[in-house]
Amino acid sequence: MSPLTSLSIPSPAMLHDRLRPEIRALQPQLVQWRRHLHQRPELGFQEQLTSDFIAKKLREWGIDYQDGIAKTGIVAVIDGQQPGPVLGIRADMDALPIQEENEVPYKSRHDGKMHACGHDGHTAIALGTAYYLSQHRDFPGTVKLIFQPAEEGPGGAKPMIEAGVLKNPDVDAIVGLHLWNNLPLGTVGVRPGALMGAVELFRAKILGKGGHGAMPHQTVDAIVVGAQVVNALQAIVARNVDPINAAVVTVGEFHSGSALNVIADTAELGGTVRYFKPEYAGFFGRRIEETLAGVTQAYGARYQLNYWELYPATINDPQMAKLVGSVAERVIETPAGVVPNCQTMGGEDMSFFLQAVPGCYFFLGSANPDKRLHYPHHHPRFDFDETALAMGVEIFVRCLEKFLEDGGYPS
Repeated sequence: MSPLTSLSIPSPAMLHDRLRPEIRALQPQLVQWRRHLHQRPELGFQEQLTSDFIAKKLREWGIDYQDGIAKTGIVAVIDGQQPGPVLGIRADMDALPIQEENEVPYKSRHDGKMHACGHDGHTAIALGTAYYLSQHRDFPGTVKLIFQPAEEGPGGAKPMIEAGVLKNPDVDAIVGLHLWNNLPLGTVGVRPGALMGAVELFRAKILGKGGHGAMPHQTVDAIVVGAQVVNALQAIVARNVDPINAAVVTVGEFHSGSALNVIADTAELGGTVRYFKPEYAGFFGRRIEETLAGVTQAYGARYQLNYWELYPATINDPQMAKLVGSVAERVIETPAGVVPNCQTMGGEDMSFFLQAVPGCYFFLGSANPDKRLHYPHHHPRFDFDETALAMGVEIFVRCLEKFLEDGGYPS
């Protein structure tokens, strides 16, 4: 049963009822910031306008920050009135190479680029959190807000970590969110363990021998060999992975041939691998190469393979997931509320932060079919219900308060 079709969406007033007045009052500003960013989408490591906008706001609010990290990333530090634990809050800020098809006043002004995944909302939520905390520093500790480039690829988290964003002061734990159109407005998806899948990519080239379509005995048909490879790759999950576990091998590209009566000498295919269990790291790349080697040898062909391990699985720390879940239960009171069994094979480079320090990444439901705000992520008509923005700020602020109240991450 899909939560998008089985639940009615509560009103904004109801959803904002549990927000503190100062954060409810921020909602119009959050919408303005988000729409400003939505009109000016930038691809990974090119987010200069976005970075400049964030820096301008941080200066206005008297918040210390460092920019130019991993090219366009920013880290802001807000100290409370007393020393204490350090919580990191991460927000990605890049867009996608998609032509927007929405007809809205805040439509993308950059041809061929679009915020089609909600990162403009993530940035606005982090800015709202920064503003609120700059005005309410009566807490014992520190928050580091990490505005990260290039989540969509090739990945900005790892170079930011390598540049030292989790140091000086050292981050004890970290949280992050993703506005999520696979969940309805008024829900939060959070769970311990794997939330999102590891992402690995491959491209292979089959090297056969071309010839006349009427004389196949003189050839090594790269299309036939490639088709057998595609079929054989499906057996990797079906016959090598424990059925209790989850994994995906998808061939998303297959290119070959140039004429109806010519047998192709080459075929190129590529795809992606996804899985949750860290112990499968390295396994799929090895099995794909073994499959290519075996099939091509059987047909008298050769192969070339490029394989990339892009992002590891996004795995939440149990204690931090419990903290986020308890906060979400206090902020959101709807029929669905907290959705604990929420998982996806989609990938996220938040995973690198979660490998470095304990943390939790969670989904904030943002779909509203009643307003036709339910197109999937990376769709040219993607948009989300902006009611979620203030809810995100409230959850982040309460996560900080709960984290500090508990004395930081349990040692």
